[in-house]
Amino acid sequence: MGRRRRAHPLPPRDGVDATRVVVRDPALALLDVLRAAPAFAGVGDAALLERFAAGEVVDSTGIALTPATRCRAGRPVYLYRDLPTEVEIGFAMPILHRDDDIVVVDKPHFLSTMPRGAHVTQTALVRLRRHLGIDAVSPAHRLDRLTAGVLLFTLRPEVRGAYQRLFAERQVRKVYRAVAPAPRVSMPTEVADRIVKDATDLRARVVAGAVNARSRVEVVGESGTEGLAEYRLTPITGRTHQLRVHMAGLGTPIVGDPLYPEIDDDLAARPDRGDFSRPLRLVAAELTFDDPLTGRTRTFTTDRRP
Repeated sequence: MGRRRRAHPLPPRDGVDATRVVVRDPALALLDVLRAAPAFAGVGDAALLERFAAGEVVDSTGIALTPATRCRAGRPVYLYRDLPTEVEIGFAMPILHRDDDIVVVDKPHFLSTMPRGAHVTQTALVRLRRHLGIDAVSPAHRLDRLTAGVLLFTLRPEVRGAYQRLFAERQVRKVYRAVAPAPRVSMPTEVADRIVKDATDLRARVVAGAVNARSRVEVVGESGTEGLAEYRLTPITGRTHQLRVHMAGLGTPIVGDPLYPEIDDDLAARPDRGDFSRPLRLVAAELTFDDPLTGRTRTFTTDRRP
């Protein structure tokens, strides 16, 4: 996570941060800006005006704004939105470690790390804030929604940046476990290529150019299912979907992957229909780093199997 999270002028409500809307057209009154914002699609004028009347539409300094306010382009405004109806992710999220500064959890499959799009309350961040009763909880890094395993959060704003920098500067050693078809190439092996991902595309892709993605892949045993093996995956870099792309490129796509090597629309839609029977067989099994506050080496692991 390379960018520092912006402080919100409104406090979280029931563990959920206020929504940030960036003004694009300075000619529009703020009410019209919010009408056009995707996060408030379908929200009527009456509901928006109630938020203005309650002083719950504010700028980055916390000053309440009016429906007629015109803001310069690029200016953020903040307000609470109605929470979407979400399919409940009924799997437990055990706490692996907690001290005064951090909490480490074992995130289940299908649970997003933090709110995004239609996934708001069914996220590790909101679940942990509500469980601990601490709104200052913040993720130090992220795991894909479909990936389970070790996930680290900070508990105090004063230490947030130090732990986030560990991940942004690749000072954390990560080990994953996965189940996939038996290898088609000699193992262990290292994959090195260039991966790019556009915001408009669900999938990352390999392109020509300077290498920006490296992964070490090795077989650690049989999976218990004929024709499948269990792998130990060590990402040397941290591109989006890197391990999934590399495993698919080796001809051994991770079991349960709805995107690689090809999009499986039925498989991708299953969680949104409440069917969690075919998880992505990928687990973030281990994190190791030198603690930025104490300097001592720390390792956190999960017993979860892929």
